[in-house]
Amino acid sequence: MTGAMRKLSISVPPDVAERLERESSASAYITQAVRDRMRLDALDAELAHQGIPITEQGVAEARARRAAVEADWSPERRSALRERARQHALGADGTLEQPAA
Repeated sequence: MTGAMRKLSISVPPDVAERLERESSASAYITQAVRDRMRLDALDAELAHQGIPITEQGVAEARARRAAVEADWSPERRSALRERARQHALGADGTLEQPAA
């Protein structure tokens, strides 16, 4: 998407600066990261609007339940599920589908 752009000057911690320096376009990387966060924030707002608030405690509990289930998975099952997810993500042309912007 091209259009009006604004130049910003930001300060970041050294570890973030080092990561951005490895990118061919730090601006594009930051833009995508912020847009991803905006989508997550919109999802959180919609879930809250539907009466499903997302809390840190709820996320921690869900992660703990998932880890407990995954601890019982064999390496074969884990590999099969990973392959199934990869196949599901492939489009008809065999390339990964990109999420709608």
